[in-house]
Amino acid sequence: MTSRLAILMIGFLLGMRHATDPDHVIAVSTIVSRERSVFKAGLIGILWGCGHTVTIVVVGAAIIVFGLTIPARVGLTMEFSVGLMLVLLGVLNLTGAMHWLTLKFSPSHPKVTGEHAHLHEHNSHLHLHWHSHGAAGEHHAERVAPPARLRAPFAHLGVFHTLRPLFVGLVHGLAGSAAVALLVLSTIRQPKWAILYLLVFGVGTIAGMMLITAAIALPFSFAGYKFAWLNRGLITASGLVSLAFGLFICYHIGLVDGLFTSHPAWTPS
Repeated sequence: MTSRLAILMIGFLLGMRHATDPDHVIAVSTIVSRERSVFKAGLIGILWGCGHTVTIVVVGAAIIVFGLTIPARVGLTMEFSVGLMLVLLGVLNLTGAMHWLTLKFSPSHPKVTGEHAHLHEHNSHLHLHWHSHGAAGEHHAERVAPPARLRAPFAHLGVFHTLRPLFVGLVHGLAGSAAVALLVLSTIRQPKWAILYLLVFGVGTIAGMMLITAAIALPFSFAGYKFAWLNRGLITASGLVSLAFGLFICYHIGLVDGLFTSHPAWTPS
């Protein structure tokens, strides 16, 4: 029993270390690059970790319980999808499409009549203020309730910001699920303990990614609106790194490892 608990503790620590893999860090950096709130960045990290854990547990449990064997071409395709995801995130950041999608699916305020309205958050409560710049007009003339989509549970992130890291985490979980499951099988023979290990590993990944995203958001939070040029530079840098690393992964898996050849070679890692 003691040895099993020790293995589970090691699984938690390995999960935290797993969160620091370069492709993981690069992916979340593109997501939180426009986020100026450390708290919201931490939420994004948790959501990414939850998506990653779901894939790890589902695929890993299938391998452990049913003895599922993943063919080389399927395994390479799962890892290739991570490269494509990094390329997509990089392009969205560099072109400004990420900002457009944010405004499209998680707008800061609904369409209103009159001049315009601004969304404010005071003491964790969202509300709208009519806003005018005329000398005769009162700056905050009227207060209205926020739209339903901005209320709990999406008051802090919005639907788009919630689903995006979950989906990215799901895709990233595909790449490492087989390797983690095979590692567990070589150490733990009982399926229930092996699946419990995967869950603990996932919790460690969630904790590690929460800390990483909060740390990544610090410079963006510091830059804020005072140093707009620095903020734009950090956003551009994260997009370029994501695009370059994603293209490298696609090239390596597609040609070096042979996904697009007749003799694919894949070793879960």
